[in-house]
Formats: sequence, C-alpha cells, structure tokens
Amino acid sequence: MTFANIEYLFLLLLLIPYIVWYILNKGKNSPALRVSDTHMYAFAPRSYKIYLLHVPFILRLVAFTMVILILARPQTTDSWENTEVEGIDIMLAMDVSTSMLAEDLKPNRLEAAKDVAAQFINGRPNDNIGLTIFAGESFTQCPLTIDHAVLLNFFQNIKCDIAQRGLISDGTAIGMGIANAVSRLKDSKAKSKVIILLTDGTNNAGDISPLTAAEIAKSFGIRVYTIGVGTNGTAPYPVPTYAGVQYMQIPVEIDESTLTQIAGTTNANYFRASSNSKLEEVYKEIDKLEKTKLQVKEFSKREDDYQLFAWILIIALLLDIVLRNSILKKIP
Repeated sequence: MTFANIEYLFLLLLLIPYIVWYILNKGKNSPALRVSDTHMYAFAPRSYKIYLLHVPFILRLVAFTMVILILARPQTTDSWENTEVEGIDIMLAMDVSTSMLAEDLKPNRLEAAKDVAAQFINGRPNDNIGLTIFAGESFTQCPLTIDHAVLLNFFQNIKCDIAQRGLISDGTAIGMGIANAVSRLKDSKAKSKVIILLTDGTNNAGDISPLTAAEIAKSFGIRVYTIGVGTNGTAPYPVPTYAGVQYMQIPVEIDESTLTQIAGTTNANYFRASSNSKLEEVYKEIDKLEKTKLQVKEFSKREDDYQLFAWILIIALLLDIVLRNSILKKIP
C-alpha cells in the first residue's frame, strides 16, 4: 500500500502532545466526591467501569489517526509486466491447397500442421505472429498480432475447401505466399523478422517465382524457414465418390531443391517433416533458433483504498459517543 499525500502522515506527530496533555491533566477535571475518610473504601470491589475510563481517550486517538491516514490517501497498486518484443515478428505462411488433405500425416497434413503450429504459437506468448495462407493465390488470414487467442481462432477456420469452393484458385503459389508474408513484415521495427513457410508441393501458380520472393525477403532482412511436409514416395488421398470416400495413392512431390534455396538465400534452414513427430521436431528446432529478447517495463494501476480506515473512524467515534453518554457518563 502506498500514500498519494504522504506528507499528511507528519500530522501523526500531533498525537504526542495530546497524549502528554492527557496524562498531565488526568483527574484534574474529573468530578470528585469529598469524604473525610476513605478507609472504608479500601476493600470495596472495583467496578468494571474503572477499566473503561481511558477507552474514550484511546478511541479518540484511533479516530484522529484514521483521519490523517484518509487525508494521506492510501492506495493499492496493481503491478504487471508489459513486455516489449525486441527480437521476433513471425508470419506463418501455410499451404492450403487440396493436396494438404493427404493423410500420410494424421488426421491429414493440414490438420497436423495446424495443431503443431498452434503449439508453437502458445510457446511464444510475447511474439507478434501473423498468418498467411496460399494455394493458387495468397492472402493474409491474420495480420501480425500479440493477441494469440484471436490468431488461434483464425486457425480453426483454415480449411482446404477454400480452393474447392472457388474462393481462391487451387494450386501451389509458394512465391505468392512468401511475397504476401513479406508485405506484412517489411515495415516491422523488430530486430528479427521471420517467415515460416509450410508446403507439400512444388510451385505451379502465381505471378512471383519462389526465388524472386526469397530475394525480396532478403532485401528486407527477413529469414524464411521452409518446411516440406509429406512422406517419401506416395500418400493416401481421400476421394469422395457415390460409394463413400475412397483412397488413392498420390505421389509426394516436394520441390526440396527450391525450398532449400529459399532458406539458404535468406540465411535460414530447410526442414523435411515426413510425420507428425518430425513436424513437431521442426517447430521445436525453429523455436530454439529464434529466441525472443524482451525489454520489461512495469506499469502500476493505483486505486484509492481508504474504506477500511473510514469504517474504523466511524466505529471509533460512535463507541466514544456511546461510552461517554452511557456507562461512563459524568454527573456534574
């Protein structure tokens, strides 16, 4: 607890002369009964009122103290840490083409990527993170934000049917995915800017080639970590038919050479994730490589907290009045 007007506490020194005055004048102004001999009262039992004689004085001291404390404005302080990110702004660029429905990762590539990315986000609560999705085209699903609850809500809505429903064209525009993420990071003041690009195919759409997009990222000091997701060989792909969902084996075609060049151009790394566990390891490795440096500032929210002292003041005054006009009432 702190006091906004702490100088008022010096008024507590006035209690000293008041106490001295009370001690020196004790009994002088009290009514007395004159008797010739007090021997007869020597063994008389003492009334409980004797023990209450100085209670009004104590209550007045308490009341005076409470008045001063209230004038000093006692305040409670709620402090918290506000962390400013010096190091990392991260854009996640995720492939949502229909090939991400392949089930070589469980339950499929897209859902596995979403789950692991969500764990990554939860492990970095102080970073600005955004989300770009791409298929044959690319757009920003969520701009850079420190509000990760909002970001994770956007994650829940990512589906491969975006292309199936015709909202964007199907395909794999890796260059467009990088370029879109770069547009969100280029004006960032962070000391470190990172794109984590996840795809399961080769670039076959878009107006910007992946290597050109990598050069653009490099010019803005942005590192692009690339992840190729999918097993080696073939992967089971669900195909809806009149007889229900049938599975066909499709070849896994990841352009590892291009993804490696993208990462190398921007001084980052390429990773291959052929299973759920490998994908988790990839994100853990990136998490180790990109550590956040924080500058911590303390902020305080102050609120006046005089209510307790006010109640003590009221109770002390009421008790003083009641005692002096009842049990300790003086007869002139």
